[in-house]
Parts: sequence; C-alpha cells; structure tokens
Amino acid sequence: MELKQYLQELKKVVNIDCGTATIDGVAQVSQIFQQWYEAEGWQCDSIPLGDKVGPGLFATNKPDATQYDVLLVGHMDTVFPEGTVAERPFSIEGNRAFGPGVSDMKSGLLNILWALRGMDKATLQRLSIGVAMNPDEETGSVHSHHWIGELAKRSRCVLVCEAARADGSLVKARKGIAGYKLTFKGVAAHAGNDPESGRSAIKALARAVLEISDLADITKGTTINTGVISGGVVPNIVPDHAEMIVDVRFQDNDEYARVHAAIEAFGKREFEREVKTLVQLQSQKPAMTPSAETEQLMQLVEQAGAAEGIDVRWKSVGGGSDANHTAALGIPSLDGFGPIGAGFHSASEYLELDSIEPRIRLLKRVIQSL
Repeated sequence: MELKQYLQELKKVVNIDCGTATIDGVAQVSQIFQQWYEAEGWQCDSIPLGDKVGPGLFATNKPDATQYDVLLVGHMDTVFPEGTVAERPFSIEGNRAFGPGVSDMKSGLLNILWALRGMDKATLQRLSIGVAMNPDEETGSVHSHHWIGELAKRSRCVLVCEAARADGSLVKARKGIAGYKLTFKGVAAHAGNDPESGRSAIKALARAVLEISDLADITKGTTINTGVISGGVVPNIVPDHAEMIVDVRFQDNDEYARVHAAIEAFGKREFEREVKTLVQLQSQKPAMTPSAETEQLMQLVEQAGAAEGIDVRWKSVGGGSDANHTAALGIPSLDGFGPIGAGFHSASEYLELDSIEPRIRLLKRVIQSL
C-alpha cells in the first residue's frame, strides 16, 4: 500500500470538525468518502436520518443485492466541538499520528476503504459487501441504529472497524450502555424568610444520587455513575429545579433490565416531599456478547491472522459501539478491525502508524475468507 497517500487522505478527514452536532462537518466527511468509493466503482447512497444529525453513507459493490455476505460498519462523527481542529490539527510524531478522531475512527473508515481497494476482482464478484458509515455513534447511534440494524439483518456477519486496543487486541464483547436524565421539580422560596414554604429539588437529587448508585453490582459488571448534576439559581433561594445525568454500563442484558426497571420506578418517587421526579432514557446500547456463531467467526479471524503473521487476541471492553446493536439482533458481530490506537475522546488520542498496513491486510484476508 502507499502509506503516503493513506496519510494524505487521513489528514484530509481528520482536519474537519465533525462532532456529532457539527452536522455540516459530518456531511463533508460523508461526501469525501462517497467520492472515494465512487472512484472505485462502488454504488453509494446518502442516507437522510433527520435534521438533528448528518447523513449516513452506504456503499456496496452489489447495488441489487438483497443479502450481504459482510456488513462493514464505522462512524464519521467525533466527540469534539467546533474549533478543535484549529487547536490541534492532524500531526505526526515518530510512529504516531495525532488529531481529533485519528483513531476513533477516521483511520478505521480508511482501513475499510483500503482493504476493499486492494480486493481482487474474483472476490468482489463472489461476495456481496455493504459498508455503512453513520453520523451519530458517539451519541449512541440514536438516529442511525435502526438503519444499521436493518442492514445487519440482511447480512451474514458484521465487522465493525473501531480501533484495535493499545495492545493490538480485537474486541469480542462490549458492555451495554444506557444514559438517563433525571429532573427534579420542587417549589422555590426565600431561604431566609420563608424556607418552610420551599421544596428543595437539590435535596431530592442528593438522595436520588445515593439510591441510584446502590443499584450498581460490580460482581456482575454493572456500574452506575452520576457524572453531571445541576440545579439552583442563587444561594438564598430554595431550588425548585435540579437535574442529573447518569451513565449505566452492564455486561448482561438481563441485569440491565433489573436496573432499568428500578430507575424507571424513580419517576413515581418523591425523594423530598412534594418534589416531582421525571426520568428520561436518553440513549441505550445493549451488551455485546459472543454467540456460538460469533465464536465461529472469531476462529475464521484467527486463521486469517495466522495466514498474515498477525497475532490475533481478543478483549472484552467497557465502551460501546455499533457492534452492540448488531450483536443484540443475533447477527455474528466483531469489532476492533481498525489500526491500533488509544487515548480516545481526549487530546492525547493517537494512531500507531506501523499498525495501518498489517490491519488492512488482516481485514482484507478476513473478508476474502468468508
């Protein structure tokens, strides 16, 4: 492969502010990838997913196919706000590339493209391949998971090309994720002259934080974090409004059902007298756990790694991806087929340059083995 060309393409898409809410930036990334795929003779469709996110992009070598031998999945959005590219654009230091989304997951999207660019004609004639690129994975694929799910149902397997872990491991399992917003509505009053007339939303929130934390069960891999709280206006007013954002992670979908039911029941509670509680589920991804069919796919990947001289290892991780959704549909799904990287969602995010070419070879070999 031509690493110089790869890095030029990577620089082009990294140096675009494309946080999920930066709709124009995501659309720009989509247009660039569409041009690259169409230059290879692939059929592309821009997928409208509503006015709150950018468009999805679907590419295929078989426009008339009703079933796909493999669905390759990646996301175009990042977690970073507008202005991030100006602060720290794409750069290279030694064996590492840096920049917003360099490993999460612009390089993964490029590895898909480069693996398919290098595919022999016989394989492309034999296999029906779909590539789905979504615009909102970083906020839970709320607007795109149905679209990707419908494609997955028509596919024999799904390979998600998020970055490989820092030690090179691929991903066989991911925790499920759910996000909740709890809002507390009390009664305002003067804190000095008439405190008895007030009903403190912050006191209710404080009690709820403790109770919701008690729902966690580390022995089963269930963690709960109240990561954001807000409320009140000034110190001398009993606060009539407060809210908290809660992150739930779980390894078992039945375990999540327990936690979800308990949190939903908070909506019927008064944690402080006459303070109402409103519970909103903002996002949810089911846990990704390997099925027997997924384990067969893992063996195929391991064989492909042996053929390419790449040591294939597997990890279970806490972060979610689109593989959570497709695995929950019963479709064999694996993840981590991008190059090696780490520091995701931070200014220290990096990509290991010497992992690019081997991981393209691995992905190409896996697809050819199907």
